[in-house]
Amino acid sequence: MNQHPIMKLKDNAQTATVEINSPIEKVWEMWHNPADILHWNTFSPDWHTSHAENDPQPGGRFLFVIGLKDGSFSFNFEGTYKEVIPNQLLTYTLDDGRSSVIKFSAGNPVTITESFEPQDSDPIEYQKGACQAVLNNLKAYTERK
Repeated sequence: MNQHPIMKLKDNAQTATVEINSPIEKVWEMWHNPADILHWNTFSPDWHTSHAENDPQPGGRFLFVIGLKDGSFSFNFEGTYKEVIPNQLLTYTLDDGRSSVIKFSAGNPVTITESFEPQDSDPIEYQKGACQAVLNNLKAYTERK
């Protein structure tokens, strides 16, 4: 039985899922390695992650600088990990107070289920689509690497 409590999300939380045809150890590494994050952490071809820092441990911080490739706009996606169970679970809270729970299934293929609290400023379907696009990019990157 899992001894770790899983973070409770708000009722309006959204979920995206992807199945990756790679071993869990590889998927976990691609998710966490800043050099790899730069290649897959984007939701549209005209956006990119220009900088990534990641310390995946309870209390560890992450920072992804995400922006338009033309340089006209960027933002920091940053927060603090709350729970980290290697190859199984990540929970974090963003600096704006929203939280996410990411579950990884064991084996090959790996199913990632990401549930997140949406922000108020953008339509929920847009945010869910962006999350799904990022997971799809992770799948494509991991399976070809």
